[in-house]
Amino acid sequence: MVTTSSSSSTPQHHYTARQFSPPRIVLSKCLELAHCRHDGQIIRNSIVARLLEHVDLVPVCPEVAIGLGVPRDSIRLVDDGGTTQLIQPSTKEHLTERMNNFSQRFLNGLGPVDGFVLKSGSPTCGTSNVKVYASPEKSPPLRSEAGLFARRVQDRFSHLAVEDEGRLRNFYIRHHFLTRLFTFAELRALGDNPSMADLVDFQRRHKHLLLLYDEQGMRALGRIVANADGLPVQEVYDAYAERFYQALSRTPDRKAHTNVLHHIYGHFKDLLGNAERHEFLQMVEEVRHHHLTLNAPLSIIRTWCARFDYAYMADQSYLEPYPRQLFLMRDSGKGYDF
Repeated sequence: MVTTSSSSSTPQHHYTARQFSPPRIVLSKCLELAHCRHDGQIIRNSIVARLLEHVDLVPVCPEVAIGLGVPRDSIRLVDDGGTTQLIQPSTKEHLTERMNNFSQRFLNGLGPVDGFVLKSGSPTCGTSNVKVYASPEKSPPLRSEAGLFARRVQDRFSHLAVEDEGRLRNFYIRHHFLTRLFTFAELRALGDNPSMADLVDFQRRHKHLLLLYDEQGMRALGRIVANADGLPVQEVYDAYAERFYQALSRTPDRKAHTNVLHHIYGHFKDLLGNAERHEFLQMVEEVRHHHLTLNAPLSIIRTWCARFDYAYMADQSYLEPYPRQLFLMRDSGKGYDF
């Protein structure tokens, strides 16, 4: 092990790997789980398949749940004077009320959950870009929006991680989703038996992640856990959780990532040689200009944490916000930017 300087900015500790609480997610049942697609097929998806190893599942197929068979005739979203209806063209059956009633019952009974992965393009589960047609018969699409079930999810759980499997092919969308998913699961687990010491430690370990997402939020959360008014721990936890969800609501861009990478680099630069400093800074620029994924500099920083036995940085969630096996998934090559 390389000996670090005696500066107080680089304390000596033993490096330990991160542990993750399994997120509880709602998953469209046709994705890797069951032959319940309208044509009786199961949809294979390598990203979902890998994710299944790390999460607790709540499977759902809203269409089967309202009594539609497998296989079944297609359904579509149809415009009705500015409102959206769910209709099965072959039978002319209006399914909107049945779907809304099921959505309400299902979501009311769901219990604690950290996120959703829903089927893209589905008139019930698609999270965006689902076509709304002018009539049940063959007609041009008028607009795009979320499917009926997905819209109820987004209305009720706007603070959680909600995506469709198609968008997860994009590295940065997936990184944002998985970061929120596993971080929210950790926060929820902390809430089972909160203590002020655990809240303070949670805030410390997520400092650089919060710096990425919302620097003002990071400072506000710091004031909450400082608990200057001596509030009961449950009250502090509730206020903290509400503000934390807000802090992680937006998708950070490359500039935000490179700013955090430079900030972390500042902790190590005096321990590195000129060539190593130059190589890392060049790598950060390549991330900024779309030539390199975030994985590369994060991997380098993790090696520095182990090499210099620097636990203050090693357990920062920004460096490993979700299990490392999920970092290794490849992109589709489409829609690579944020």
